[in-house]
Amino acid sequence: MRQLRFTMAAAATALLSMVNPAQAQDPVLIGVSIAQSPPGSVVQGTQVKDGAEIIAKMINENGGVLGRPLKIIYEDNQGIPEKGRAAAEKLISRDKVVAITGGHQSSVCLAEIEVAHRYKVPYVNTNCWSDDIRKKGYPEVFNPGNYNTRVSTAMAETIIAMKVKNVVAFAENTDYGIGQAKILGELLKEQAPDINYKYNALDRAGKDFTPAVLPLRANPPDMVVNVMLPPAAYILMNQLYEQGVAPSAKTWFYDGAGIADYPDFWQNVKEAGQYMLAFGLYHPEMPMPEIGQQVAQTYQKEFGHEPNRLIFQGADSVLQIVRAIEQAKSTDSEAIIQALKDMEYEGIRGKFKLSQEPGYTYQQWVDIPYVTYQLTEVNQPLSKTVLIQATGQPLHADKLVKP
Repeated sequence: MRQLRFTMAAAATALLSMVNPAQAQDPVLIGVSIAQSPPGSVVQGTQVKDGAEIIAKMINENGGVLGRPLKIIYEDNQGIPEKGRAAAEKLISRDKVVAITGGHQSSVCLAEIEVAHRYKVPYVNTNCWSDDIRKKGYPEVFNPGNYNTRVSTAMAETIIAMKVKNVVAFAENTDYGIGQAKILGELLKEQAPDINYKYNALDRAGKDFTPAVLPLRANPPDMVVNVMLPPAAYILMNQLYEQGVAPSAKTWFYDGAGIADYPDFWQNVKEAGQYMLAFGLYHPEMPMPEIGQQVAQTYQKEFGHEPNRLIFQGADSVLQIVRAIEQAKSTDSEAIIQALKDMEYEGIRGKFKLSQEPGYTYQQWVDIPYVTYQLTEVNQPLSKTVLIQATGQPLHADKLVKP
């Protein structure tokens, strides 16, 4: 009997030796906190998750992380700060993740980073734009995504180049929305004081913005700026269009929230989206590293439509944590944090090193590339939109089309 047991044990050992080493060890756990149900931006959460899933599969097919499989644990924060705080607590305390990422709504990120800071666990901010996140100066928080000052600076340059004189912005009543609208106003006042600018804060959970839209019928501005996320942004766009305010021969509609490449954009806005000018973080005409091209091809093959920026940002956030673990040769939080701080990262969207300057650029990809483009036809795919401007290039106003 003893010999039989020995033989069985030897056989089991031999079988394990035939398995991929990354499958024979405990997985490396990364936590992803996203909105998977209302009132949060579910479409954003879905895109971040899709990107994370694509890169996780690629990593595991190439041997995992330090010879161990990568496993992502998801938590639904519903776009609510308190839910985000609870999600971060659970991921760190119960699930024992080595890092957290996925954040795509600023108010939630601001809650979650407090937890990450308390536990000294690395937190990679996927898409929370509020400058206040960077200004906290937490050494655990890293920002390879976009930030409000970057957007507002780009938008101010575009608005000035278009020579408009009266601008009205609609901002959601969140840290992101109000923060970006305020920065845009400050930049315009400083750089073009002759432009009349004001913003209105709207409830992100609102269903009817007609009372805010109707006054613009009698005195239409030269431009309406959107600083709201779906579904509120879609409601606002439709009501502006239905009331004949924007887009119109008199009034441009300029989206600063990056919503034009969402997969549900056209089905929700239809004609209201035609002629919209958009700030974006991805366009097929932008240069993309080989791994970024692989992610794009995988997404298009799997889902049947073009990827958007959040696919790349979700994938990049996970990959950056993995690269830091590999550089540190450890899953220890302190070692990962130091690696994220020191390394030059080459990932899905390009190569960069995070700034260590205090303030809104702290541990931030400062020169994150952006584009300005215009949608000229209903149901127009991103690849067919008209590229008006790319990072470091002047605006080609002659390409703009009005109704």
